[in-house]
Amino acid sequence: MNTRFYNARILAMDGDMGIRRGEVWVEGNRITYVGEGSRSQGAKDRCPGEGAAWEKAADPAQAGERPAPSWDREIDVAENLVMPGFVNAHTHSAMTFLRSFADDLPLQEWLQQQVFPMEARLTGEDIYDLSQLAILEYLTSGITCNFDMYFQPEMIARASVDCSFRTVLVSSLNNFTSSLEEMEQEYVRFNDYHELIRYHLGFHAEYTTSEELLKGVAALAAKYQAPVFTHNSETRREVEECIDRHGMTPTVYLDSLGLFRYGGGGYHCVHMTDEDIRIFRQRGLAAVTNPGSNTKLSSGIARISDMMKAGVTLAIGTDGPASNNCLDMFREMFLVTGLAKLREEDAAAVPAQEVLKMAVSGGARAMGLTDCGSLAPGKLADLIVIDLNQPNMQPLNNPVKNLVYSGSKQNVKLTMVNGKVLYEDGHFSVGRPAEEIYEGANRIIGRMTGD
Repeated sequence: MNTRFYNARILAMDGDMGIRRGEVWVEGNRITYVGEGSRSQGAKDRCPGEGAAWEKAADPAQAGERPAPSWDREIDVAENLVMPGFVNAHTHSAMTFLRSFADDLPLQEWLQQQVFPMEARLTGEDIYDLSQLAILEYLTSGITCNFDMYFQPEMIARASVDCSFRTVLVSSLNNFTSSLEEMEQEYVRFNDYHELIRYHLGFHAEYTTSEELLKGVAALAAKYQAPVFTHNSETRREVEECIDRHGMTPTVYLDSLGLFRYGGGGYHCVHMTDEDIRIFRQRGLAAVTNPGSNTKLSSGIARISDMMKAGVTLAIGTDGPASNNCLDMFREMFLVTGLAKLREEDAAAVPAQEVLKMAVSGGARAMGLTDCGSLAPGKLADLIVIDLNQPNMQPLNNPVKNLVYSGSKQNVKLTMVNGKVLYEDGHFSVGRPAEEIYEGANRIIGRMTGD
């Protein structure tokens, strides 16, 4: 499928956060051209900072470099914004069945009393259907890839491939589910499963995983020279109990076991000490912040400003739909900057442009997706079209800031993953009718609750 997006404003995020006029060519699953185009001239409305010249001004066909592709579809973007898709760097997709079911409890009670007992009733087919429900929501939020930690990864992978959605899986190994042998088998299998699927080593958290298992994970990381990911320092209680057990914070303890020798990262990273932040920077670890979930569970406000100043890779995740309760990157972006400003008592803390980087290129970097996170020739065609012709995006004083401070799902006109349009103007193209997926989710929770 070859697609041409023309008459567009383009935020390429290729090292330049400026908006330029032009077009984007997609051939198969790759971007082959981003630059000026013959049908993108004469636009009247201009944005501050707009108008910088492309490094290559003429399109390659006009320059005689090669014939123009044969287009399957040409989309007039009508001066709306084309940009890379958002990357959801931490989630538990199949937990859609617990949306607004287990609420208003702190983390440990929420997990022990509500979540774990319900999860024990899930079947593999349940996880397939519930993951697809989450994918629909990702698409409406302009999310083109997710970093999914949940059990039965085969069902998550199937759900993603059948929807043509990109997913990076990460193990949720702990004392109660899976094993080191299973994780190694999954690591080998899912890194050669499908072009839309990748897999990273991981475990649920320090407080659910024995030291014996953690040492086994470290050994696997050394064997494959692979990064490791986990929930880290999400609550004050988690940190205090780890110090009681080991005399160290979770970050220091896990690093002492050799788990981060080849990188990786932590989810939440709310209660981080200066030493924790130093280790993250030294080891090249990514801190994935989840402000919606942290706010709802009253877990605290992460030290985003301090980590940003220290040079830690930062990314944003929605967390699961049971603790958030929505999978909305726009809301997460606003909370990242808004909560940071409150914490620092500084309205200039964590500016919008940096937050947008966290939501796109930061997530891609954290997940090892070197072919995602920007619009440039050779990159994977994971992109979105943002409707600027909405009240919340006008006037066009600064569209980048509008995305973070006033943007919402209503502005997502189109979401393309791997060169395929999966969502456009309220309609999905994911292989199944959305209504069928909704019915399945309601059937699952009805069976569990006896309704």
